[in-house]
Amino acid sequence: MVIKSFNIDSETYSQFSEICRERGHSMSKKVENFIKEELERMKGNFKTERLSATEKIPEKSNHPMHKYC
Repeated sequence: MVIKSFNIDSETYSQFSEICRERGHSMSKKVENFIKEELERMKGNFKTERLSATEKIPEKSNHPMHKYC
């Protein structure tokens, strides 16, 4: 195991931490799984999907991070 530090917005971190705690999820494991999936996506040369300022955020079940939250 390696301990790393990241600069994350404090409000984002607080919200994520609270939700993970309420649901009994490991924040570290969620971040690790996200990074693994991002690596696979990046290796496959997929385009990064970004929302424009006028697009709505997808429903939670369709949101790309839904399985991490």
